[in-house]
Amino acid sequence: MTLGSLGNGSKCSLHEPMYLFLSMLALIDLGLPLCTLPTVLGIFWVGAREISHDACFAQLFFIHCLSFLESSVLLSMAFDRFVAICCPLQDASILTNTVICRIGLISLGRSVALIFPLPFMLKRFTYCGSPVLSHSYCLHQEVMKLTCANMKANSIYGMFVVVSTVRIDSLLILLSYALILHTVLAERLKALNTCVSHICAVLLFYTPMIGLSVIHRFGKQAPTLIQVVMDFTYLLFPPVMNPIVYSVKTKQIRDRVTHAFCY
Repeated sequence: MTLGSLGNGSKCSLHEPMYLFLSMLALIDLGLPLCTLPTVLGIFWVGAREISHDACFAQLFFIHCLSFLESSVLLSMAFDRFVAICCPLQDASILTNTVICRIGLISLGRSVALIFPLPFMLKRFTYCGSPVLSHSYCLHQEVMKLTCANMKANSIYGMFVVVSTVRIDSLLILLSYALILHTVLAERLKALNTCVSHICAVLLFYTPMIGLSVIHRFGKQAPTLIQVVMDFTYLLFPPVMNPIVYSVKTKQIRDRVTHAFCY
């Protein structure tokens, strides 16, 4: 009787806004490795090191689109934490399922709209440089190095995309946590513990991304091995660590996992 009640209660709690955003994050974390899986397996299993231009452009579209979509979801989760802590009585009325669905669609639309021009901008160039990428998947900043044309427009647009997504999202996340910290210190210090998992997810996502961006723009003399390690860290480290962080730090998820494997 008690176990049944616990299971039902946990099931309902996992439909709260935080867990709906968490499910979006999980899908993105699953999608990013899947985007690189065909080329990585092709290299290590059958030695297939060639990729067509169209396939490369499609791969970089999905990789960048999912990366910026993850940034949007992390911002949405920060907003959810802000509402839950600073406006607890209005939480259910502000973040309804309809609102969450709209936030997800807007985030997806923003990512697709910003990344959609990149493959077409790259396709119009001729590639006369060494046709060898430094790692096993395609990125916009890496493909640009293979052209002999003037890539100033692509560089400016790429910087605009980064600033309008990652930089703005990270600033808004910092702002939300500044407001949360002000509320917590003034009223309830214990509520800060609910944000630890999200803070870890933010650090896991933005630290490799910023490091990769710095290396590609300012560390051109860095060894290829460092670039390869940073590239794989940027794509694979957050998807591996996010489930661990949330499973350890979130009691409801931890109880569900324990209940699933122990009973």
